[in-house]
Amino acid sequence: MIPRSLSRAAVLAAVLLAAPQLAGAWGANAQRLVANMAVETLPPDIRVFFEANRYFLSRHVTDPLDLLSKNPSTERRNHFLYLDHYGKFPFDSLPRDYKAAVAKFTKTKLEASGVLPWQIGVYSQKLTAALRDHDWEQARLAAAYLAAYVAQAHDPFHTTENFDGRLSGQPGVDLRFGSSLVDRFSVFFPMRPNDAVFLRDPTDHAFDACMSAHAWLENILLADRRAREGLSDYTDDYYDRFYNLAGAIVIRQLTDAATDVGSYWLTAWINAGRPQLPPQ
Repeated sequence: MIPRSLSRAAVLAAVLLAAPQLAGAWGANAQRLVANMAVETLPPDIRVFFEANRYFLSRHVTDPLDLLSKNPSTERRNHFLYLDHYGKFPFDSLPRDYKAAVAKFTKTKLEASGVLPWQIGVYSQKLTAALRDHDWEQARLAAAYLAAYVAQAHDPFHTTENFDGRLSGQPGVDLRFGSSLVDRFSVFFPMRPNDAVFLRDPTDHAFDACMSAHAWLENILLADRRAREGLSDYTDDYYDRFYNLAGAIVIRQLTDAATDVGSYWLTAWINAGRPQLPPQ
């Protein structure tokens, strides 16, 4: 029997997962899966529009990864937040207000540590403006970009200076976690995201998402080490072990990301004055 989460949405997801993979911790397949499942979280008032554009969103959610590969010097800062540059949880030394953070750390230092939560705030505003102006083409694109950045806020390796595992002697653990496990096992993921909700402060919520993701880092690194014990390479046995040890974290983070993406879309629509959306 096919699980409920693998019904209609999973059919499209299976097709999208066959597309070529791009570099990054949350790989292109994970990004597409999040955008696809986010549509399932929406209320009827706006779901028809996003349902009609599901394929567009799932394809263009990887555009920021393309930008990253083409313009790493200008785009990279938008994809991460090195929380470990700001002490320990709850990282109170980092103001969540951008102007206050720049005043405290300077723009150069801030960008060197990443501006992902503020980038999410920017694209939340862009989607709101496009919906308010009835610019549906721009709304579709802004929704896809917003989904990409929100998904990355749920990737633990987008929240740490140890983004590729090299600082802990585990190079490539980010790709093994965020790309390889998704590529190998996502068709079996029991993803059931919650209904989208209104977010009072999109930027503040993005910070919370980053902190929640960051809390899983040590568990993932430990799972990677244990999965490799007694093996000389990253074999099928390794990935089976790694999935048994860390698969629940992958599923939780992707599911929460889908819920949040839907919530950001819903929030932008509400802040735009609840415009009547076209059926396509």
